[in-house]
Amino acid sequence: MNINEKFVITISREVGTGGRTIGRELAKRLGVRYCDKELIKKLKEMFGLNEAEIERIKGKKQHWLEDLFSRITPEFGSEMFIPKGAEYAPDVTSNEIFNYESQILTSLAEESSCVIAGRSGFFVLKDHPNKFDVFIHASKENRIARVMRRQQLSEKEAEEVIDYVDKARENYIKQYASTSRYDLRNYDLVLNMDYLSVEEAVEVILKAIGE
Repeated sequence: MNINEKFVITISREVGTGGRTIGRELAKRLGVRYCDKELIKKLKEMFGLNEAEIERIKGKKQHWLEDLFSRITPEFGSEMFIPKGAEYAPDVTSNEIFNYESQILTSLAEESSCVIAGRSGFFVLKDHPNKFDVFIHASKENRIARVMRRQQLSEKEAEEVIDYVDKARENYIKQYASTSRYDLRNYDLVLNMDYLSVEEAVEVILKAIGE
């Protein structure tokens, strides 16, 4: 990747790894746009749904654990879970959401250099001429601990949140990208957060792209 030209870095991550924080700090260090909330806002405006409803549609084959999500805090960074009483509009499909997400991501990548969090960016932008894809993961034990700490959940609740999000995201990627998000061939760099702090992870990425 040539950082002297317009570029895009995609950050794919498992929930509970600090991936959003890493992406935000990376964008700050590079002095470029960090795309996360902006994309969510556009989706809300397009479909008239909140983030919980959008995520539920995207992973709608995973309907179990709804009772759990009605009891816990509905927000975890960019992860919006299903609050009590939330329902999704049946006339909005995951196909529509994927297509519109793809349009937004393509537009953002064309406008300026940026760091994009999630949203299947590694696949949607696969033909971008100057792209670097990162996958951030960690042991389930450490992910559970982080979710427990940040959301004040029990160990059981944190594990259920992680299992739900993992399955929903994997289902979404398989459906539209015909690959697994755990296939490391999809990425240029894979980071294990069991051994890195956020600051160290950012430094590794910067070195990898030649900054």
